[in-house]
Amino acid sequence: MRLMQFQIDDIIKTALLEDINYVDVSTDYLVEENSVSTARYVAKADGVLCGIDIAARVFELLDSEAESEIYIHDGESVKKGDIIARFTAKTRALLKGERTALNIIQHMSGIATATNRCVKLVEGTKASIADTRKTLPGLRVLQKYAVIVGGGKNHRYNLSDCAMLKDTHIDAYGSITAAVNKLREKMGHTTKIEVEVGNLEQLKEALSLNVEIIMLDNMSVDDMKKAVEITNGKSLLEASGNVTEENIKEIAQTGVDIISLGALTHSVKAFDISMKIDK
Repeated sequence: MRLMQFQIDDIIKTALLEDINYVDVSTDYLVEENSVSTARYVAKADGVLCGIDIAARVFELLDSEAESEIYIHDGESVKKGDIIARFTAKTRALLKGERTALNIIQHMSGIATATNRCVKLVEGTKASIADTRKTLPGLRVLQKYAVIVGGGKNHRYNLSDCAMLKDTHIDAYGSITAAVNKLREKMGHTTKIEVEVGNLEQLKEALSLNVEIIMLDNMSVDDMKKAVEITNGKSLLEASGNVTEENIKEIAQTGVDIISLGALTHSVKAFDISMKIDK
């Protein structure tokens, strides 16, 4: 997955405008305009790095002559105490961009680190780890990129990517069968259908319709095992709901194909990185 530069720049500019507005009272009144400094990024935890080039871009947008020395790149492991990078730019640019750059790289590295932990927990099973659409408004592209960097996979990016029938769609329309048949009358031949089911009877109904993907929503581990046996490879099975690092391996061992976690993006802990000015 490659991020488009215009997407990155739009996100950074929005964040900078929110943070600086028209003046940085501390920096603009204290630091000489032509002062140049070098700052270093230091890891304060162990994990997987993500977003370093975006952090560098923050300083480039504030100072066209900014330079970066990056020692650890996206997807690489980082240890507490590691120097990740050094940035040389106008001192004002470094100070004004500090929080925006750190907010981005800490959040993205937190997602990559959490995803990587889950990927390692399910090693030896067939299950892949996926995100959801439970992303922060305006940051989806960065969050989904971070999941990929951590070794996971992206679920649908938006509502156009797949016809996904959740319980609310089914309740609104009447039944799984009626909803799937109506969709097939209207949608294009390249679109897949995923149906959310909450019990084994709904699973059997979805299987009878030959849908490509079935989400097992908040099912017990025992019911997931039965679902795998009943499905017998006829559809991809996605486990979702109340998945944690404590139970994810047990879920993976049921034989499901995908495990999706909203927590990877909506409530992940930020990865601790600090910026220090070289004296």
